[in-house]
Amino acid sequence: MSAAVVAAASAAGAVLLLGPVPRGGRRAGLVLLAGAGAVGAVALGDVLAVEHLAPLCLGLVAVGGGWLLRRRLQAQARAEATAASVQDACEALATELATGRPVEACLADAVEVWAPMASIATAQHLGGSIPDALRSLAAVPGAGDLRLVAAAWQVSQRTGAGLSGALAEVVEALRAQRSTRRVVRSELSSARSTARLVAALPVLTLLLGSGTGGDPVGLLLTTPLGLACLAGGLGLMLAGLWWIESIAGSVEAAS
Repeated sequence: MSAAVVAAASAAGAVLLLGPVPRGGRRAGLVLLAGAGAVGAVALGDVLAVEHLAPLCLGLVAVGGGWLLRRRLQAQARAEATAASVQDACEALATELATGRPVEACLADAVEVWAPMASIATAQHLGGSIPDALRSLAAVPGAGDLRLVAAAWQVSQRTGAGLSGALAEVVEALRAQRSTRRVVRSELSSARSTARLVAALPVLTLLLGSGTGGDPVGLLLTTPLGLACLAGGLGLMLAGLWWIESIAGSVEAAS
């Protein structure tokens, strides 16, 4: 049973750490929960004994920690996609305003680019505050650039300056930020890939040790010292991956 638990946990960990981050968070969550259930089923299918509980708990902790890390990566991917859509909507809005079209029609075109802009179009139609609506929408992860649009819109309303010109300057600033983020993301991708590869190396080491006639899996799962080493290794691996993602996320947010 112990070997089966390790195999199932290793397979789940490989999917979590090395696989691409999908856009559908709900589907990925169901897959990972199924993986956790598979680990539990494999463990419980055998004769339950006290010595089996520690490997089972470690396997479930490993899958659960990997699932949380996976959810964080998915949230980052969704925020990046939202940021790109926000910039496209702002560019469409600025372009249409520059042609002299009414604001309401320009907002309708922006809604076609990014659907959440419908709240801004509704505020315009009902005579509400566009800057306030933009700031509220900016609370969506990845849509923080809308605060610049809100500031430009408010300045235009208070001073009477041309809205199209103010938004054109904002769009230029957003383009520069997007270019910088692409460079930063490209530089960070190598660090992230290296961290995931290093996290997968212990599994490969266990396979190599088993292939040479040793029993590293048995040592890790049947002795107190091995279980302590396994728990410490899993904790450090997950903490290291989380730390790398935290550093990368803070760098991307500051760019």
